[in-house]
Amino acid sequence: MKMIILDRDGVINYDSPAFIKSPAEWVPIPGSLEAIARLNQAGYRVVVASNQSGIARELFDMTVLNAIHQKMHTSAQLVGASIDAVFFCPHAAVDSCDCRKPKSGMFEEIGKRFKVSLKGVPTVGDSLRDLQAGFNSGCLPYLVLTGKGEKTQETGGLPPGTQVFPDLAAMVNVLLKTTGAAAHIPV
Repeated sequence: MKMIILDRDGVINYDSPAFIKSPAEWVPIPGSLEAIARLNQAGYRVVVASNQSGIARELFDMTVLNAIHQKMHTSAQLVGASIDAVFFCPHAAVDSCDCRKPKSGMFEEIGKRFKVSLKGVPTVGDSLRDLQAGFNSGCLPYLVLTGKGEKTQETGGLPPGTQVFPDLAAMVNVLLKTTGAAAHIPV
């Protein structure tokens, strides 16, 4: 089984420092949903792994989060894309849970649920914690410069072997070898 694990905010959709708190605030980054469709066509299972501390902070509840994810699924389907599963951590950083990235609990759960090793599975994020959680689970880290990505790249400390791309569409183009390495930005 080919799989890829994507962060949500800043990778698939625009991020907000005030959190994405409603379906109206969930707006896809141009080309991201089409990139997911190309992954599907190439046989990839697409899984989203997202910290959603807005629940613990009481900025929104599960009903709203479900509505946001429904909009994401519906928007993806409109361009022929399918997201196989959405995993999320509803906890705040102070909760010290095992599922909040940069800890790898959410990734370990993905591996268990799909009955796969995550060794070599691409994971795409815009923050260091996204990449650390995946890297610590054996995933190959990819940083996109959308969302918090430019700041993450400037700060440094990326896991070894992290590849950097302007956005998800460029990363997928190279992953699927449709455009070659020209879109790659060296670390």
